[in-house]
Amino acid sequence: MKYQDCIDASQVGAAAADGAARLVEANINPATGLASDYLNHFNEAIMLLEMLSSCPDCRGDFLSWQPRSYREHFQASRFKGRLLAIEAYNAADPRLRQNLDTLADAMTAVLEAARLAMQGEIPQHAAVAVAEDAAATLRPLIALAGAVINGVAATGAPASPQAVVDGLMKRA
Repeated sequence: MKYQDCIDASQVGAAAADGAARLVEANINPATGLASDYLNHFNEAIMLLEMLSSCPDCRGDFLSWQPRSYREHFQASRFKGRLLAIEAYNAADPRLRQNLDTLADAMTAVLEAARLAMQGEIPQHAAVAVAEDAAATLRPLIALAGAVINGVAATGAPASPQAVVDGLMKRA
C-alpha cells in the first residue's frame, strides 16, 4: 500500500479549509498568502508626504521613516497574525513574492530619493514639491502592490526600482 492510499481526502480538504479560514481571520489573502497590512508601512510615509504642505513639522517625521521588508514589517508589528503572515509569505508563490518585493523596493527607492532631496536646508516650497511628486509616484505603486496581494495583478515583473526613481526625477 502506498502512502497516498492512506490519506483520507476529506481530512486533506478539511485541513486546507481550516488553513484558509485561519488566513482569512488574520486578514491574509488565502489565495496569495499575502497581507495588505504591509502596505500600511508605505501608506504612513505617503500620509506624511501629503501632510507636509499644511504641516511643515511632518518633515522630521518623514525623514525618520525607515524602510522595512515584508518580514521586517511583520516582525516589528503588533498585527495579531504577524507570525502567520510571515509563514504564509514564505509559502506564497515565489513569483507573487518577487512582484511584491520589487514593488516594495520601488516604493522604498522613491521614498529614499525623496528623503535625500529633503535633507538639509531646502525651502519649504521645494520640500513640498518633492513630497507631492513622490506621493503621486507612490499611489499607483501602492495600488499595484494591493493588486498583487489580492491576486488580481498579472504575474509579469513590474518596473525596476531604478526605473521608477528615474521617472520621478524626470518629472521634477
